[in-house]
Amino acid sequence: MQEEKRIKHYSNFHKILLVGEGDFSFSTCLARAFGSATNMVATSLDNRAMVIVKHPTAKANLETLENLQCTIFHEVDAHTMSTHPLLKTMKFDRIVFNFPHAGFYYRGEHNQLQIQLHQEVLRGFFRNARNMLTINGEIHVTHKTAYPFSKWEVEKLGEEAGLYLVEKVKFTKYDYPGYENKKGDGLNSDGTFPVGECSTFKFAYLRLSALSIFA
Repeated sequence: MQEEKRIKHYSNFHKILLVGEGDFSFSTCLARAFGSATNMVATSLDNRAMVIVKHPTAKANLETLENLQCTIFHEVDAHTMSTHPLLKTMKFDRIVFNFPHAGFYYRGEHNQLQIQLHQEVLRGFFRNARNMLTINGEIHVTHKTAYPFSKWEVEKLGEEAGLYLVEKVKFTKYDYPGYENKKGDGLNSDGTFPVGECSTFKFAYLRLSALSIFA
């Protein structure tokens, strides 16, 4: 019988989808904790070559994941992933998107137009992710909670997509050895950014079929 191995909210018994990976260090952290990545699908928006150009550390991380039998897909858009040819038939217990970001189009994170772009990224992600969950699955979004990032209204966006907040827990980067949060855009795309106050928002999807049980 397989032994369960855990790191924070994640278990090797979970089928896990990781969305918008930077240098794949978060995926690699989980895989090392589990001793295997057969339960994981790790994705990036960029193609493999661009990932390695942006993040020199990604090459070694990808090789580690491959050795641990992780499924890796590149060029996966959070707004269309539920119709992706290789993902559309899969269901997941945990779908994880750490520090989603639309890219830098307007000056400053305080800019309302920039905030709206970030919100659209999350809206599209939530709409797709909810259709990819197992019955008891959860969607995890880790996000800064101090101003101006609080203006994204992550919980409200989840509710708009038919999700409900299961739990909001403080995120500590050092709980994930080897994880480096990358910018992924701008002049210093491989740079990290101060995490500051942030939390992991855990959402679930209450389907109509489940509602009928309680009617």
